[in-house]
Amino acid sequence: MADNQIKSFSLAEMKDKYIGKAGSVEREDYEYELRMDVLGQMIKVARKERNLTQEQLGELIGVQKAQISKLESSVNSASIDTVLKVFRALNANIYFNVTLENQHLKLV
Repeated sequence: MADNQIKSFSLAEMKDKYIGKAGSVEREDYEYELRMDVLGQMIKVARKERNLTQEQLGELIGVQKAQISKLESSVNSASIDTVLKVFRALNANIYFNVTLENQHLKLV
């Protein structure tokens, strides 16, 4: 009788196999795009919760509606300054955690 067990893989194993090993250029690019996607969704959700249009949010921070649209859809990368302006305009709390070789820094 044939053994019909299904082999399972962890997410990390799947990423290693299909995207690239951690630290590779392909994996770094993937992780960056994923973070930008999440950031775009956070901006969109916060904007909608505050009943703002993309145009209104753009006016609050001094950019065109198109730039807000691009941020939300992760079409382009934004400067940290623009991202901070967006979250400040949305009255959102921002926390950064940075780890540098045995040091943990937190910016609130």
